[in-house]
Amino acid sequence: MSTAVSPDEPAGPRQRVLWVSTIVFTMLFAVWLMLGVLGLEMKKDAVLMLGAEAAETLAPEAKKAAIESRFEWLLATAILSGAIFRLTFGIWADKYGGRTMMVLLLLVSAVPTYLIGQATSYAELLACAALFGLAGNSFTVGIAWNSAWFPDRSKGTALGVFGAGNVGASGTKILVILVPSVLTLVPVAGYAGGWIPGGWRFVPTMYAALLVLAAIATLVLTPKTDRKPGRGRTLTEMLAPLKYMRVWRFGLYYVVVFGAYVALSAWLPNYYKTNYFADRPAQEAVQLAALMTAAYIFPAGLLRPLGGWLSDLYGPRVVTYAVFIVMTLATIPLCLPSSVLRLDVWSFTALMFVVGVGMGIGKASVYKYVPNYFPNDVGAVGGLVGALGALGGFFLPPMFGMLGRTTGSPQAAFYALLGLTVGSLVWLHVVVLRLKAASRAAATGTTDAAANREPVGALSGV
Repeated sequence: MSTAVSPDEPAGPRQRVLWVSTIVFTMLFAVWLMLGVLGLEMKKDAVLMLGAEAAETLAPEAKKAAIESRFEWLLATAILSGAIFRLTFGIWADKYGGRTMMVLLLLVSAVPTYLIGQATSYAELLACAALFGLAGNSFTVGIAWNSAWFPDRSKGTALGVFGAGNVGASGTKILVILVPSVLTLVPVAGYAGGWIPGGWRFVPTMYAALLVLAAIATLVLTPKTDRKPGRGRTLTEMLAPLKYMRVWRFGLYYVVVFGAYVALSAWLPNYYKTNYFADRPAQEAVQLAALMTAAYIFPAGLLRPLGGWLSDLYGPRVVTYAVFIVMTLATIPLCLPSSVLRLDVWSFTALMFVVGVGMGIGKASVYKYVPNYFPNDVGAVGGLVGALGALGGFFLPPMFGMLGRTTGSPQAAFYALLGLTVGSLVWLHVVVLRLKAASRAAATGTTDAAANREPVGALSGV
């Protein structure tokens, strides 16, 4: 069943889908990763994080380590919740419509987002993180929704524009920078008998209200007719493309450009605070850490439309190749111990900016592969690719912390990033070599079984 969109259709409805979905996704992404900054304040409340008895009896160093470990898992839980259901949400978006699923996500996410501002124990924080983490599935829903509305010639650009909404990862950070008093804007006791809490708890309460308003705006502003490319198809049919090795390969690529992006977005503020701003007053250190992290997050989000446009123009293979090479070159200096190369805060931030540029372009080029190969299964294939990438965002933060504590090296996180990037580059190159060998074999009338081990399409789409 073809679901191709004619480029001659009126552009107004699909443009409304694109811009509304992008704004909504930005908000949901900010909610998904809001703990990256709020955690800096949450960790100061030892009773909340550990319980009254442990907060009272643990030695200072043990208390600090326990809080750090618990926060890492709190953050990872939210990320996991936004990862493991992406395949399911992608299939539902194809089957029931992206508009319907996006509104549902907005309303469902608003409830635990509000409740985390009311949490009084670590168990409650953990439960809320698992539930508001569902907001991360909005990416797969939006990809399927936009793919159903845009023609092939502009699909990469459209998906890139939508994906730029992941700049929402910097939403809470920028909020802290622009309104330094936002975490203390409302008195700790709050208003309305605590229904509007104060301190850091005010931020998720504000986000919850915005999510409800966004749901209403989506219903009012987007076309009421939902396109459903998966309607009438069985689950077996929709899952059939997942047997292809290339789908899982695309997932690995997405771990590099998205999973690592998510992990670093949450991990960098504390890295900056510990390694560069430890001698600054606490509030100033938080603001500076947020600002420097935003310098990495913004290009990693805002350049996604450029990556989509370049992929429409040159094909995703060329763009992805370039991304992995640039990221490798920028990550190598980050891995070097300070005894070999000591990076000041500006040099470190410049290298992270380059990494962010690569990730921003790469996120679009990797996803351009999906409609190229699987135009009728963007929800399922995009869901799996997105899930694998987001799972990287789940496993990498605790891995970063564990590597740092085990090796005693603050650069340990970048070892993992370098290994993933080089591994993906090598796999991409090996596949290209096999495809070239297959092309030569076809031209000479011979058979090369090794070259044809992976199902292939046009070489430009590798």
